[in-house]
Amino acid sequence: MQSLRFDPLRWQRLLVAGSGLGALRAGQACSELDLAWHAGGCLADDALIARARELGCDALHPGEATATQQRSLARACASAGLAFVGSSTSLLDTMCDGDAARHLMRDAGLPLAEPVPSAPCVHLPVLADNRGQALALVEHERMADDFAVAPSERLTPEQRAYLGQLAVLGARVLGLVGLATLSFTLANNRLGFVDMRPGLTGHEGLAEVLSGLDLAVEQIRLVRGERLRRPRVGHMGHGPGRPGHASLRQLPLGKGLLCGGPGVRLDRPAAVADDAWVRLLVWGRDAAEARRRERRALAEWHGEVVSGNGDMG
Repeated sequence: MQSLRFDPLRWQRLLVAGSGLGALRAGQACSELDLAWHAGGCLADDALIARARELGCDALHPGEATATQQRSLARACASAGLAFVGSSTSLLDTMCDGDAARHLMRDAGLPLAEPVPSAPCVHLPVLADNRGQALALVEHERMADDFAVAPSERLTPEQRAYLGQLAVLGARVLGLVGLATLSFTLANNRLGFVDMRPGLTGHEGLAEVLSGLDLAVEQIRLVRGERLRRPRVGHMGHGPGRPGHASLRQLPLGKGLLCGGPGVRLDRPAAVADDAWVRLLVWGRDAAEARRRERRALAEWHGEVVSGNGDMG
């Protein structure tokens, strides 16, 4: 079990590493929790530590950094006496060593992935506190580099429930505190553990819109020692029935304006360059409703909105 290395009451000001979409949700989460924060940008570890000290920060958030990057940042924070808003260095060591992670999961009774070429993969975010409580949310499947859907249409309700049980077991075995995403293949109709990524990945919005939980906020809460909270709308991903449907698209800046409406969310950094990307999230009670909302949102974003029968002027 990860122990608290810092007094959570000391957390007053955070430095957020990364830029653009990689830092957007972390900064928003700090604001939600009334924590002062500063953008650290894409600086090297030593420069980030120096920047944090200069600004009087007592914690550093890695944004959407990879496991290897987070391990380096966590070690730098420990040496500098800063809190690290992420997994422990020992868990990050395990995540960076795929063989070690799979060995621990196998010993805990989790099935491992079979070597089947091009087997589909599903990804499941898990929240866990330092009291041993863990919660698996709804899984997503990446259909392309810039497109993902949740939940996966490949899983039966029974497989979805089993996947949630596996993910919770894996999180507890590894002593997760905070947020991580566990990945599993579905080969020959059998689930098998592949790997685990710490913290924010850029895809947690899919679970957020279907569960009502802000995963970026929950990550900070849990790492600083607070209790796990359950979704306000029930255990969406792994109970009976369907959790609704959501999709996420990464898009270049459009020439139109997104007009919003039910089931539509746009994650867009405040300061963007001409070659910047945004994330469009849409969701509905079922896939058909989500697709209708996505078509409308994409038309608006690309400046293809046409007038209807009513005069909106």
